[in-house]
Amino acid sequence: MKELIFSENQKQRLDKFLAEKLPDFSRSQIQKLIKTDQIKVNDQSSSVHHWLKVDDKIIIDLQPETKEKTQPLIEPRIIEQNDNYLIIDKPAGLIVHPAEGIQEPTLVDWLTEKFPQIKNIGENKNRPGIIHRLDKEVSGIIIIALNQKMFDHLKQQFKERKIKKEYLALIHGLTSKEEGVIDFPLDRSKDSGKIIAKPQGDDGKKSITNFLVLKKFSRYTYLQITILTGRTHQIRVHLQAYGHPLVGDHLYYNKKIKDNLKLNRIFLHAHLLGFYDLQSNWLEFKTDLPSDLTNILTKLK
Repeated sequence: MKELIFSENQKQRLDKFLAEKLPDFSRSQIQKLIKTDQIKVNDQSSSVHHWLKVDDKIIIDLQPETKEKTQPLIEPRIIEQNDNYLIIDKPAGLIVHPAEGIQEPTLVDWLTEKFPQIKNIGENKNRPGIIHRLDKEVSGIIIIALNQKMFDHLKQQFKERKIKKEYLALIHGLTSKEEGVIDFPLDRSKDSGKIIAKPQGDDGKKSITNFLVLKKFSRYTYLQITILTGRTHQIRVHLQAYGHPLVGDHLYYNKKIKDNLKLNRIFLHAHLLGFYDLQSNWLEFKTDLPSDLTNILTKLK
């Protein structure tokens, strides 16, 4: 059971508010939960179109049958596999690990079925072998440790910022610079629960995102992005704060920007991952932009 208190100054529709609070749920899933009384307002049944007011209490209580993972698993593609690690290409739409309220199969479900030895690897039984993650609607490379020695080795590299992570992204608008650094500190809003960018010098977690323009279109810019820190939603929040939100991002966006591409995922792809193996050899793995994103680029002018 989860409880939320609405504290916004302006009224907001229940399903829209929850879409921001529950990013792993689609709007249609949230509406279904409301209609089946698994989401209530002030302990009362509600409707999808209910308008929230200050201090409304929202209770989310998923019934056991809704937790059954009835949706088909979207399988990742294995890029490299050995005794120490697994390199996969995660498709958009696949959640990495289970969490409260998740109703669909996750990457962890696939991992524990295909590689049962992974169940005791790591520090969290819900995230066996997983050192880093990608958001549900983001695709690309993830490395999974298949033994504890490799897990500890990779975790230390992430901690020391030795891991190389490169992304491909399409953003709204045209950047004024051909390359740049976004270094707003990030924090979680006490009001909305979303990650927010703060002015430089304010309190927050140090976060650094580098970008390089690959191509400019009439109303969009195609970027190569390298992150030096791995904060939650870092690229998404940084680009929104920079004035150029990601195409397809319906959580961190600018209401004044009209999204005509109608992409049903975020245009963000983890293109490259580099790390040191247990023998101290530097390795890099790449994966191409998926076809749905490539098709978008070919249509732009």
